[in-house]
Amino acid sequence: MDSWSILWEQRETLLAGFYNTLALFGISLGLAAIIGIVMIFLLEGNARHPLRRCLIFLIDIMRMLPFLIYAYLLYYGLPALGVRLDAWTAGIVALTTYHGAYFAEILRGLRATVPRGQVDAALAHGYGKYSMMRYLILPQIFLRSGPLLGNQLIYLLKDTAFLTIITVKELTSAASSIQSIYFIPLEAFIVAIGLYWVVCILIDTAMKLVDRIAIKKGISYE
Repeated sequence: MDSWSILWEQRETLLAGFYNTLALFGISLGLAAIIGIVMIFLLEGNARHPLRRCLIFLIDIMRMLPFLIYAYLLYYGLPALGVRLDAWTAGIVALTTYHGAYFAEILRGLRATVPRGQVDAALAHGYGKYSMMRYLILPQIFLRSGPLLGNQLIYLLKDTAFLTIITVKELTSAASSIQSIYFIPLEAFIVAIGLYWVVCILIDTAMKLVDRIAIKKGISYE
């Protein structure tokens, strides 16, 4: 039996791993986006506020920490402190908090590009800080963030592959399992790369749609 026939017979294993990758990606994306939005709300205001300084410090810690080490510490290190997480929980917590910090930093950078005149006008018309952020600031920065968020989403997708080290049965783990049994590493990982590539194309297409909406509304940099 040739390698591709073996892969066809093992398609359920690959598809199960692919489904788990998509689930990890989707859940972590939603939670990380919430973290990013909440943090950008909390970062609004006085730059010298202790809470704001603490949040920026936490963001910087996440940005300097390699994701693989972070996931490893959550799954294998926390039991030494009496905290045990199953592989899926540890993986989702790692992806969510790690990329949530990056989302917050992306939004914080784009927030600085909003003209001060818009903020003053909103305040003059009776908007509070949070209503201004919700109706004026966030829509603009999200529409302007297409390329940056697109790259971050692709990083998030690829980081799911690192979770194989903490025994999460995602796509890379499935391909690795098949190649270790049947000794077909080239073909197994070609299929895995192809599936990752399809998702990346969908992400890129979605971000281009965001760019077109931003151009139509006249708030794009282009």
